[in-house]
Amino acid sequence: MNKRTLFLLFAAAFWSLTAWGQQVRPRAYVTDSLGFETETTEIKDGQAPLDVIFKANPTDMEGYSPSYEWHFRKEEKSGGQHELFVRYEEDTQYTFLESGTYNVVALTRLEQGGDYIDSTAISISIAESRLEFPNAISPNGDGRNDDLKPKEGWKSIVKFHAIILNRWGQKIYEWFDPAGKWDGKHNGHYVKDGVYFLLVSAKGADGKEYNIRQDINVIKGYSEGGRSSGNQ
Repeated sequence: MNKRTLFLLFAAAFWSLTAWGQQVRPRAYVTDSLGFETETTEIKDGQAPLDVIFKANPTDMEGYSPSYEWHFRKEEKSGGQHELFVRYEEDTQYTFLESGTYNVVALTRLEQGGDYIDSTAISISIAESRLEFPNAISPNGDGRNDDLKPKEGWKSIVKFHAIILNRWGQKIYEWFDPAGKWDGKHNGHYVKDGVYFLLVSAKGADGKEYNIRQDINVIKGYSEGGRSSGNQ
């Protein structure tokens, strides 16, 4: 069989899949904390846990019974990638809990035993974890350092539990979401100035364990950098 014949056969096969407009347009959809949805084929520096919906977005499939395969693959640090699992549905959802780079590929068959319609891989990159806390707050309502929460830039924390203790070891507050915070109150009232204790047990998407034990100074008038705002 010569090259021209091979080319014609390839062209015929390609035409049979695309001549009538049968296409898939795989995309990833992520919703942010404000409820806005983003459509993309690449997510960089994603923060775990990351919920992603994958849609094949087929068009002109009348008269066909397409079947779908979503291949989830993770890149190895040593090179190459290995397949994690396959989903068999037009749209699927997955929550990424581990750091690393993932490639999600949708393969579509128009009919049983037919050729696949290939598609470009969707790339998902989940960042390594980070978690730190300040050592002081000033709950005076001036909008600066009023709350105790993770420092800006925290990411990929998949398990979290924080407790605030007073000087006698009594629990006065706890929360279970790194996006949460302590407003400096106990039973609806601001606590007195002084030293309190923060205990945090957390786990990152990269497997890193966080066991934070530190003093928290509650000082009205404190500002970032330890300077007084004069509102004591």
